[in-house]
Amino acid sequence: MVIYGVYIVSKSGGLIFNHENNVPKIETEKTFSYPLNIKLNYENKKIVVDFGQRDGIMVGHVLLALNGVPVTGRQMDDGRDVLQVLDDPESFPLDLKFGRPRMTTNEKIFLASMFYPLFAIASQLSPEPRSSGIEVLEADTFRLHCFQTLTGVKFMVVAEPNQGGLETLLRKIYELYADYALKNPFYSLEMPIRCELFDSHLQQLLEHVERTGVTYV
Repeated sequence: MVIYGVYIVSKSGGLIFNHENNVPKIETEKTFSYPLNIKLNYENKKIVVDFGQRDGIMVGHVLLALNGVPVTGRQMDDGRDVLQVLDDPESFPLDLKFGRPRMTTNEKIFLASMFYPLFAIASQLSPEPRSSGIEVLEADTFRLHCFQTLTGVKFMVVAEPNQGGLETLLRKIYELYADYALKNPFYSLEMPIRCELFDSHLQQLLEHVERTGVTYV
């Protein structure tokens, strides 16, 4: 059983807590001849696959290394410009390593703000009155469960598709939040959660769930 991460979004849609628990490292290295049969683009200080996914290399993956030399932005660790190397036919064949990029804090904040209106739209589209909004999102590689409290704070857990007991897990996380964050007299609902006791107890809970497959009763 694998739990990838925990996210808490405030009533106004701001990301106030995130914890990456067990995100798998996905990397693929292939040998390419000239010209490249995938399209690469330099954006947000990364070289990203825009088109032509193949052999485990997906759109959105970033270039991590060229001929074993790590790539940072558009520059190799030996000082060469990656785009110039890729444009030179004499450089080929090349071994290119791609992988899924780690999300930055700003990207996590942006995604949290995008989930907020989707949650509201789902509530309005529901044919049932007083719909609770999005509770589960299922994909082929993950499942997202969402629990909204009476104060509007949303707790989200992202896990592998066959992970069970996520509803119970969310409520246990809410209990930890109430015990270690809300009881702090200096904390407000819109503030980022910075509490070592909450962090440590959350980690213990996630490790227990992954080890046993069940949450605490």
